[in-house]
Amino acid sequence: MGSLAEKALMNHKKKYNCAQAVACAFCEELGRNEKEVFEIMEPFGLGMGYMGTCGAVSAMAAVIGMVVSDGQLDEPKSKKESYKVMKELVRKFQEKNGTVICRELKGVETKKILRSCDGCVTDAAELLEEFLEERQRAEQDVR
Repeated sequence: MGSLAEKALMNHKKKYNCAQAVACAFCEELGRNEKEVFEIMEPFGLGMGYMGTCGAVSAMAAVIGMVVSDGQLDEPKSKKESYKVMKELVRKFQEKNGTVICRELKGVETKKILRSCDGCVTDAAELLEEFLEERQRAEQDVR
């Protein structure tokens, strides 16, 4: 497990919800204000409060946005890349865990837990770490 995944897991142990735990683990690396990210990510926990999309998966989207978005309010050009990266990370998360839906991961209907919250937090953070490492390698290759 990488250092950011470990930080995400520690955040979760400190009572951050799944979304906060993952997104906040990347704040220092990405130069973001942790308190602001914590506040923004709060309603994404518990599968957006209704056991829908896993909070750790929602946090992947937030981190991808922090990394990929060009921030051009008048003429954004980065959406296609953001969607592509998100689709790939969701595919990997789903391949590993069977679903990205909180209630399915928790086995609410089936009584069969597919992945713990700690496991989802770790998986999401590890996928993001891999993405960041690949992106850094690609940027170095361009130079």
